Amino acid sequence: MNPMDMDEARESQFQPAASVPAAAVPEDRRFQALGDLRFLPDETLSAILTYLSPRDIGRLSCVSSVMYIFCNEEPLWMTLCLKNVNRQLEYKGSWKRTTLHQLDLLTEYEKTPAKQLHFNGFYSLFLYRRLYRCYTTLDGFSFDNGNVDRKKDLSLQEFYDDYDGQKPVLISGLADTWPARNSWTVEQLLQNYGDLAFRLSQRSSRKVMMTFKDYVSYTQIQHDEDPLYIFYDKFGEVAPKLLKDYSVPHLFQEDFFDVLGRDERPPFRWLIIGPERSGASWHVDPALTSAWNTLLCGRKRWALYPPGKVPLGVTVHVNEDDGDVNIDTPSSLQWWLDFYPLLSDEDKPIECTQLPGETIFVPSGWWHCVLNLETSVAVTQNFVNSKNFEFVCLDMAPGYRHKGLCRAGILALDEGSLVDVKNDSSCEENHVSCSDFMRKEKGMKTHQPPESDNLENVEFVYDIKFLSRFLDQERDHYNSEWSSSNVIGQRNMRGWLQKLWVKRPELRGLIWKGACIALNAGRWHDRLREICAFNDFPLPTDEEKLPVGTGSNPVYLVAENVIKILVERGLEASLYALGTELQFYNLLDQVNSPLKDHIPVVLASGILFLKDGSCQVIPWDGKGVPAELNENFNMVPENHNEVDYPFGIWNKKQFEYHKVRLSLLESGNPEGCSTVWPYIVLKRCRGKIFADLRESLSWNDMLNLATFLGEQLRNLHTLPYPSFNVSNLLVSEQRTELPLGNGFLDDTAEKTSFSPELSTYIKTLNKKKEDISSRLTKWGDPIPVTLIDKVGEYIPEDFEKFFNMFEDDKSVAKPYTWIHADVMDDNIQMKPCNLTSCLGESTHDPSPVNNGCANDYNGSTKSNSWRPCHIIDFSDLSLGHPICDLIPVHVDVFRGDSRLLKQFLESYKLPIVGRKSAENSRFGRASYLTMCLCILHDENVVGAIFSLWKELRQAKSWEEVEEKVWGDLNNYTGFDD
Repeated sequence: MNPMDMDEARESQFQPAASVPAAAVPEDRRFQALGDLRFLPDETLSAILTYLSPRDIGRLSCVSSVMYIFCNEEPLWMTLCLKNVNRQLEYKGSWKRTTLHQLDLLTEYEKTPAKQLHFNGFYSLFLYRRLYRCYTTLDGFSFDNGNVDRKKDLSLQEFYDDYDGQKPVLISGLADTWPARNSWTVEQLLQNYGDLAFRLSQRSSRKVMMTFKDYVSYTQIQHDEDPLYIFYDKFGEVAPKLLKDYSVPHLFQEDFFDVLGRDERPPFRWLIIGPERSGASWHVDPALTSAWNTLLCGRKRWALYPPGKVPLGVTVHVNEDDGDVNIDTPSSLQWWLDFYPLLSDEDKPIECTQLPGETIFVPSGWWHCVLNLETSVAVTQNFVNSKNFEFVCLDMAPGYRHKGLCRAGILALDEGSLVDVKNDSSCEENHVSCSDFMRKEKGMKTHQPPESDNLENVEFVYDIKFLSRFLDQERDHYNSEWSSSNVIGQRNMRGWLQKLWVKRPELRGLIWKGACIALNAGRWHDRLREICAFNDFPLPTDEEKLPVGTGSNPVYLVAENVIKILVERGLEASLYALGTELQFYNLLDQVNSPLKDHIPVVLASGILFLKDGSCQVIPWDGKGVPAELNENFNMVPENHNEVDYPFGIWNKKQFEYHKVRLSLLESGNPEGCSTVWPYIVLKRCRGKIFADLRESLSWNDMLNLATFLGEQLRNLHTLPYPSFNVSNLLVSEQRTELPLGNGFLDDTAEKTSFSPELSTYIKTLNKKKEDISSRLTKWGDPIPVTLIDKVGEYIPEDFEKFFNMFEDDKSVAKPYTWIHADVMDDNIQMKPCNLTSCLGESTHDPSPVNNGCANDYNGSTKSNSWRPCHIIDFSDLSLGHPICDLIPVHVDVFRGDSRLLKQFLESYKLPIVGRKSAENSRFGRASYLTMCLCILHDENVVGAIFSLWKELRQAKSWEEVEEKVWGDLNNYTGFDD
């Protein structure tokens, strides 16, 4: 029987009657109709069905009449539709019809039933309650005499003294002069913006868009328990005129995120439109920000709890690896119907009914739930100010205990955690850390009071000094996994604090406190002072206390020096990063490459040890292994006595291959080390990084930049690399001890016919390919799910096929060269010049400028033009295919501009693939090789591509993406000298 032969007419006749209890039930048909599934509660069975495909649901509905009932529920089809939506949503009167329309099956299976279907002998309280919630009205849900303070004409000082960071308040009068007060009605918005698409809020990771006229039509005919509502942060970009209809009230003007550009700032403002029964279920606003919400039309019922008091029916889960907080909560309507009546008077929330023109303020960390009592239109913004700044920094800090504590109070703690913290006298205010507690995953519910005697008579305090004591001192901000719930990325967080430090000097005392919480800035500052003192460099001033830039390592500008402490991916990776970088600088001097005029000059390098509570600094030029390292750590290369640079490029490549192999067998973060840190000191150059100048540069400046990058990457890619000998072979052709059943993983199956140098690189690519689907799935949006499913078909089975052509084709450039691996907009240094001197000036001009590796934030931007002078930050230096350097240049620096790519290639003048590649073979396409390397990249390059080329989110194949982004490379052959 065809699974889709279940028409809407039968469902509409069945739905209201099937779940209503009958006066007399002759027999319970559940046993016969469900078989062994009868043992599952109806709620569980309904939840299981949401994991099936629409076609499977159709087939299952034919099993029995009771299963037919479960399989034709509108809430089920709503979930199925939103999970499978692949284009702009169009509601077709029911969620089943809408799902079939999404699958292009609606017209094929739309039939008229021959006769009505009648059911008896089955009753489900769960289904009945859900059906009731879908059809209930909310006329009696208002609570106008609530206990939230109501104020009018509230002054800024009164707000700051009585409410900001303390408790909610409902304020009238703030929107009286807004044009939106009269124009933001559904009718007016429909007239002005009916054809524009807005994003809908729903419980799915998919972005669901709908035109406003279709959405209004949906709201008028839907009967959903939890209706879709517009909750769109990009409404100002889609409809800029809407931003002119309102202004931020004077009470909320202070916002520390305003130092970030539009592309850098996390979502902070939303247009909210929803019908009766829609709303926001229980949550705490992201990053512990505060919020204001102004209602323009309709009525909203609010319920709020202070920080740490989880509402009844809500469960908080805290991931012990990255601190991500997930919340299981009933819908807003279900909570008010099923849970609110169970509360005693003393356990009821703070609540109110918000009326048109009123603005409610929600402080940092407060739980809140909102229910639209009628169709409503509102605008809301989140903000960071002096009252909640430290809490926002706390929420960004690595670890998990403090995140759960902020939301669930003492229920988030292990049995003895609070007692341990109270007894720990080693916590320092500047370092805000605490003793290491046992880690385990949490699930906290307010209706399950703590049983441990250790937590009796303990009062949770939403105080930054109290909460920060639960930070994990073993967690390193630069190495720990970044929580996916954080509103900005790890590097963006550091860049934000640095911009605040520069632009808001009057707040440096507060910013320093936040940086100590989020970055452990106090301890890094102590290490910086030790390095300066050992090398007789000036000590950092107060203005130089905070790390600069957005890189993966702490970098400081101190006088004329740039000091970088290497911590990324742990001690062993840091040693290989510094060892290879020092080897590279030495090689540049030996061959006298012109590249050396455009990279930093090394002033000092060494290793900082923390031993018995005191610091010890030793110099290290990359040659040999310091005795302290050899004695205390089991990570010294076995061949360290046989090579000049034991932590140089060849051992680094073997180390990287080894880590890739381990990553397929193990999960978790790289192990850091809190007692040893390699460092390097470079001479500072005056000027600015390209990232800070992008918007102000002329087109000629951009063309000059493209030419400069082409020339310097040509110099890099033609540079010889150190000779390879058998003593470098640490992993390949050996049996390496790995955590498998027999304790070993045999590597002999991975042998190739290529040279040992190229062989290791090819095998590394093949290993990365093995878990590529899971990596892309973890990165998620905006990478299309349909393409993730096809990635295994697109990526070659063996990357040897790419490199076979290099054996026979002498026109091909070297397939294995030095690569910078991270030529992005924050690793390009620019210096000012007047228009006359820049025109016609060669980029090889060795004019005397200070080499360095970080932006000089005090440099002036007032000049006629800017020209590139240095490529900085070589800590990611590696060996690989030269096209690996083109990927970040085109995606991050050029932002996909094909004209700049063409200019780059005209000065690069090196071939990418051979001229003798087989006809109709994808392995002969430069675009195919480049796209594959994008997919295998350690960073989310693919996500960046779909963010730049938004139209590709509808692509049907990887070939379509390849052609759009990299197709120009297929017309490039390189130029002979």
